[in-house]
Formats: sequence, C-alpha cells, structure tokens
Amino acid sequence: MNGRAAHWLDALRTRLWPLPVFAVAVAVVLGMVLPALDSAVDGQLPESVTVFLFSGGPEAARAVLQAISGSLITVTSLTFSLTVVTLQLASSQFSPRLLRTFTSDRFVHGTLALFLAAFAFALTVLRSVRDEGSGHTAFVPEISVTVAFAIAIASVVGLVLFLGHLTREIRVETMMRRVNVETRETIDRVFPEDRPARGPEPGPGLASVAVPIKSSSSGFLTSLDKGALLAAARDSGAVVRIDREPGSSLVEGVPFATAWPVEPGTIFGPETCEKLTKDVNSAVSTGFERTNVQDVGFGFRQLVDVAVRALSPGINDPTTAVHVIGHLSALLCRLAGRNPGPEHLTDDGGRIRVVLSLPALQDLLDMAMNQPRQYGAADPAVAGRLLELLHELAWCDRKREYATEILDHLGRMRSAIGAADYSTPERETLLDTADSIGPKQA
Repeated sequence: MNGRAAHWLDALRTRLWPLPVFAVAVAVVLGMVLPALDSAVDGQLPESVTVFLFSGGPEAARAVLQAISGSLITVTSLTFSLTVVTLQLASSQFSPRLLRTFTSDRFVHGTLALFLAAFAFALTVLRSVRDEGSGHTAFVPEISVTVAFAIAIASVVGLVLFLGHLTREIRVETMMRRVNVETRETIDRVFPEDRPARGPEPGPGLASVAVPIKSSSSGFLTSLDKGALLAAARDSGAVVRIDREPGSSLVEGVPFATAWPVEPGTIFGPETCEKLTKDVNSAVSTGFERTNVQDVGFGFRQLVDVAVRALSPGINDPTTAVHVIGHLSALLCRLAGRNPGPEHLTDDGGRIRVVLSLPALQDLLDMAMNQPRQYGAADPAVAGRLLELLHELAWCDRKREYATEILDHLGRMRSAIGAADYSTPERETLLDTADSIGPKQA
C-alpha cells in the first residue's frame, strides 16, 4: 500500500462517523426491503415460523417501533456523551495526542453504528405499518418488527458491553498498551527485521548544483509515497533527498527536500525544477495532526507526554511515569536491531535515487530520556527506571552500535543524580546501577 492510500485509510480509521453512517444507510435500505418481503410472504409462512414472529396488530406494532426508536436515540446520546467525557479525560489527564487512540477505537465505532442502525431501521419500518380503512387492508410487517425487536435487544447488550469497555479504556495502562502496539506496528512497517544496513549518503560535493524543493502546503508530514518519489526522480534525471522526517512540520514555501542531477556535470533547467517540485509535492501527504502511518516518533511522543504529565506537580504520579519508561524501553530495544535511520531507494540499475529521512535510534533515545530525566530525576524510582532503560538497551545492542549514545545519556543521568536531593543510600544505589551499565566518563 502506497503512502497516500495508507494516509486516507488511517484518516477513515480515526473518524467516528464512517461506520455509523454506513450502518444507517444499510438499515434504511433493509427497512424498506424487509416490509416488501413481509408483504410477499404474508399468510404463507408455516406455523413453526410464525410462532417466533411478532403477533400483535398495527397499534401494537407502532407502539413497539416507537418505543425502540425513541429509546435508542436517547441511548445513542448517552453513549456519545460518555465518549466525549472520556476524550476530555484523556486530553486533560494524560495527553491531547492520545485522543486518536479513542477516535480509532473500533468498539466505539461499532456500538454507535449498532444504536443508530437500530433507530433508523425501526423508524423506516414504522412507515410501512397500516391500519384498516380508506381502501387499505391492515398490514403489520411481522418479520420486520421481529428484526427490530432483536436489534433492540442486541443494542441493550451492546450498551452493557460498551460501559465495560469504556471503564477499561480510560485506564492509563490500557492506553499505554494501545500506543505501544500501534508504535510496534509502525516500526515493523518502516523498519522491517530484514532491513539492510545503509551505505554512504549520496551527493557530497554537489551543493553547487543542488536545488531546494519548496513545500506546497503547510502541516505535518504524515506519509510519503515511495513509488511516486522514485518515479519523480527517474523522470527528471535527479537524486531526491527528503530532508524532513515523517511527523515534521512543513511550511508552505519553505524547502523540505533537495535534488541534484544524477549525472555529474549537468544542471537542472527551470522546467525540470518546476516539474520536480510538483511531482515531489504530489508524493507527500500533509495533515494538521501527526499519525502512525509512517511516523515512528509519534508513538514515542505520546508516551513521553504521558510520562511528563504524570510527573507534573498537579498530578504527581511517578508510578505512571515508571510504567511509561518501561514501554519506551521495549520499543527502543525492538529498534536496536533494525538499522533505523534514513532509507535509500534505488532504480533498476542499483543507483540511489531517493533518500528518505527517517529517525535514527539516537533521536528516539533522546526523546525517551531527556524530558523524563529533566522532570523526574528528583524521584529515585523514575531515575532508577531510566537507568534500567539504558541497561536494557545496552543489552539489546549486541553489536555495540549505540554505545556512544548510551554512555552519553548515562553521563547525563550521573549528573542529574548528583544534583538531586537524595538520601545517601538512594544515591549510592543509583550510582552503583549506573556503574554496572558503563564506565564513568572522564
């Protein structure tokens, strides 16, 4: 799936309205088709079947359908209100960037779809119930009313399940697990296990012939269409380097990429530059919020925000911060063997034609360590868990590719521990833990 298709699929997945609207449309169609079927088989069904169908008259049918439609629209309003309250809680208590985890919740989508479909179906069937008189015979769509009754019972069960689901979803452990799972999936898409090691970066010494590519829109860089970028580079005889990572903020009219001729000694003409700018921008998707489509750092940002909010004086919940650091450690260890960093796209001849800027492990380690250390170093439990993160990452770094970065953060932790107001046993314990990870820096 290309980047643009993934972007639109993610946009639909994180909206509350698509599934409920589809369910209402299906319910309306079914509410017109089933009464027609009722009319066609009226009086022809065997008694073994009719015993399970609605057996009341027109007034009773109307009463049942009105009760179903009236109660379900009330239940739908209650469900929507509870969802909004949950969103407000997640935004204020944890992080506004966690709202996507709720708006993409398929259980919430399905529950709203069930309630609205039941309401729309009952209301549509109601119009087909007729009393005797004025040249019409009485007609009660027995199958349709029975189906409406069954959907109403299913909606009651759905309400109970939704309340249980909601109480589980507002727990911080559940939210952290969901962010962890989504980020692991993004890591697997962007940095697969068989990702080869990167070669040298192309383009040294070509600054004189390189041209900047300006962004045609403002917003966050949400996804890149690799095939379209490679085609744009081939068509223009260029090497294209995207200088911004997914999740970066783009500003209209400001360069976000660089291109230079693939053949030495040539320069781009105005038409080639214009075409290259148009093609590269068409291969880039932007939006006004970050997504998990190709943005590995977004999950780290969500988790770090929860940790920082938990360490704020107004909340003062270091235990949550410790749990968040555990999730960050698991994600960093998953990345340790994936060769994270820029990606090179080659043409049929094996020449590098596109360079995609992707986060290196050092960037994500900085994000995971800096703010939790700054706001949580005064708590020995938080400081100890940060040291454990470095120890776990050092253990997973079998080739010692990131030893320098780990030792750098270890030195910062030693400084923070030395400046914090700990008791002597707490400070000695933390420093012993630091010494077990790496030697003291000179």
